[in-house]
Amino acid sequence: MSYSKELEIAQLAVQRAAILTKRVFHEKAKGTVSKDDASPVTIGDFGAQALIIAALKANFPKDEIVAEEEAEGLRGDANANLRKTIWDLVRETKLADDASESALGGAIKSDDDMLTMIDHGNSKGGRTGRIWAIDPIDGTKGFLRGGQYAVCLGLLVDGEVTVGVLGCPNLPVDDSVSLDGSMASGQNDDEGSKGVLFSAVLGQGATSRPLTTGGLSSEAKSISMNPISDTSAACFCESVEAGHSSHSDSAQIAQLLGITKPSVRMDSQAKYASIARGAGDIYLRLPVKASYQEKIWDHAAGDLIVREAGGEVTDITGSRLDFGAGRTLKENKGVVAAPKGGHAKVLAAVQEVLGKKTAQI
Repeated sequence: MSYSKELEIAQLAVQRAAILTKRVFHEKAKGTVSKDDASPVTIGDFGAQALIIAALKANFPKDEIVAEEEAEGLRGDANANLRKTIWDLVRETKLADDASESALGGAIKSDDDMLTMIDHGNSKGGRTGRIWAIDPIDGTKGFLRGGQYAVCLGLLVDGEVTVGVLGCPNLPVDDSVSLDGSMASGQNDDEGSKGVLFSAVLGQGATSRPLTTGGLSSEAKSISMNPISDTSAACFCESVEAGHSSHSDSAQIAQLLGITKPSVRMDSQAKYASIARGAGDIYLRLPVKASYQEKIWDHAAGDLIVREAGGEVTDITGSRLDFGAGRTLKENKGVVAAPKGGHAKVLAAVQEVLGKKTAQI
């Protein structure tokens, strides 16, 4: 099966959602609230999720959806102003190309329908059927600080990631741009040089194209990872937040591999996208808490894009990420992503540095 329609709808849905997130990104007040786990969520998260789910439900009504946000906190009179702000964003956000907008199924009809769309993301996941995984704004803290973030969408078929799309509004369009401080932080005054749509279909390779406000007019360009025959010349990508990945362990692994370049820290699945197109080489997400379980929406699209670009993605034990176990990657700990030719060496260094920790996590 080619999954051509799924890919097209996923790409257009992510582009439309990115329009909304970029509008919020440039606002001083982003309507931030805290969830039960103390993590932040913005009006952009809610609005983008509603738009993506509306497109999926219009085109694939029988598919299940696993998404990060829920609408309970938006209901009731006490939250009327917040709900109205989100609804205004949603009803005003459209693709510039009418045919593409029509392909997505048109506009959401009311604020009540918007809340219903958001809550369609309550699937428990699993190993059978078609399930979409959505993170409307991955890297919310990066989004809030003006750095990298991503709009993420992946299709699981019987637990296997089959289609993956990442919209990265603050990554440079030029694939040849190296990872450096300005790129990682998202600080670039030339808006026209930023914004990339990354895509992959299982067995069909990975591509990038400029992230636009209309249809898919530009030609998709095939992307691939650096082969890194010499790991000492590699560039590490890791999370900005120390609470997401152990920076001290990463530093020891880099030393063991002979890597002297400083690691580049950025938020979101933009890390997967960056190494997939050769702007970086290795992505490590090392466990910091034994009880923490990664969420499938934080990795599904990026995992496929890296693997289709010539990489390998495993956990710290060398096992493939298991997206069929539910809403979380409860069967895995950590993430090690690297080109196929160098992954085994990187994994061996990870396991050597973690040592006794691995057995305790």
